[in-house]
Amino acid sequence: MSGRIGRGCRVVAALLTAAVCQSLPAQAAALPGPVTRATGVVTWAASADRMSEGAADESYRMIVHTSVGGSGLRVRVTNAFGDRPLTLDSVWAGRRDHGAALRHGSNRRLTFGGARSVTVPPGAVVWSDPLPGTLPPGTDLAVSLHTPHAAGPATGHGMAMQTSYTGRGDHTAEESGADWTGTTGSWWYLDAVSVRPSRAAVRAVAALGDSITDGWHSTTDLNRRWPDYLARRLNTARTDLKGVANEGISGNQVLADGAGQSALHRLDRDVLSLPGVRTVFLFEGVNDIKAHTGVTAAQLVAGYREITRRAHAAGKCVVAATVGPFKGWPDWDPAAETVRRQVNRYLRTTRDVDALADFDRVLRSPYDPERILPFFDDGDHLHPNDKGMQAMADAVDLGRLNCAR
Repeated sequence: MSGRIGRGCRVVAALLTAAVCQSLPAQAAALPGPVTRATGVVTWAASADRMSEGAADESYRMIVHTSVGGSGLRVRVTNAFGDRPLTLDSVWAGRRDHGAALRHGSNRRLTFGGARSVTVPPGAVVWSDPLPGTLPPGTDLAVSLHTPHAAGPATGHGMAMQTSYTGRGDHTAEESGADWTGTTGSWWYLDAVSVRPSRAAVRAVAALGDSITDGWHSTTDLNRRWPDYLARRLNTARTDLKGVANEGISGNQVLADGAGQSALHRLDRDVLSLPGVRTVFLFEGVNDIKAHTGVTAAQLVAGYREITRRAHAAGKCVVAATVGPFKGWPDWDPAAETVRRQVNRYLRTTRDVDALADFDRVLRSPYDPERILPFFDDGDHLHPNDKGMQAMADAVDLGRLNCAR
């Protein structure tokens, strides 16, 4: 099984890399500067997935919360799951004041290779040109874009745990929120933001995970996912790791596609292609275990090793987290619990990864270690509440997020 996983992963990785690097239309390709890759450090990111049909003449104002601060802000727009070219004819970025309204004077147009519009081929991503000025850490950034004639499958992130805004027609340049009459709980056509920190040594952590990393059952609009708490810790700590990219997808698995592409299949696009990533934080596996597809601990370990091998080959550190308890969830049974314990035994003893975050020990009840501690349980016996999310982030040894690799 491990050989089949490795070969399949390398094939998909090659296809993804080819898609990311494919040429832009002649109009954009003739303009100066690279547009498919960015320098700097990622300050926000969300995993891309296939969404519902795109809407023509629609504006989206996405609210995203940054981690590391810096200058030269760039955004990455994505058509990774589109089946036709995506044109964005107006893209702006500004600091959010409240709701859909922006701070006066903060909204500025983004360009792509010097052009005000960009056409993104199917399967590709494109970075904007850098904006002048400095963005503080922990900013509510509003990225507004207009799709003049979008159709077919859209690309975005379905479960944002953040309210963003929509409007008919092009309202991207407006600082007022008056014409943003719709709301959405998703991020559309946007999957990363980067900045250039004031110190060249600053780097980022990318959290590769499932719904717990995605923040399910944390409080919407308050940035209480565990990677958010980790970002706040890093911001005040004496460390060169300041950026955090949240690459969680609800329901995601390490081995199998389903709720998004598997961690193996999306690693290159969602993590390794992001600028300034120093550390891959791998916290995933519970969905493979509870899916009742017969996945064994050995197969899941093979998946972890493949992700680790590819991350190390890219010069990244790898921190792995143990799989948390989920007794009481409808899919729990003793066989799944056995696999979970075998996987955690491997993670606690292996030298394959550079460090361990023992989230199982943090979350489990001392009275029944197969269950999440009630104080941290959101009620479904799998997902932590806000307190549980904070406890997970607080348990991460910041000094072990970096490595000598």
